[in-house]
Amino acid sequence: MRKWECVVCGFRYDEANGMPEHGIAPGTSWEDVPDAWFCPDCGVGKAEFEMLLVAA
Repeated sequence: MRKWECVVCGFRYDEANGMPEHGIAPGTSWEDVPDAWFCPDCGVGKAEFEMLLVAA
């Protein structure tokens, strides 16, 4: 599972946790998040997110 961060505001989407409060189930990969989804904190689209590198 990967994590994605909004480059505008720093909000993080964690694939393992999903966002059940926004209809995105835990375990939902970034590719399966709808293209119309937007950052709940600042309102930008998926294109403004970058994958985070997480140390093992």
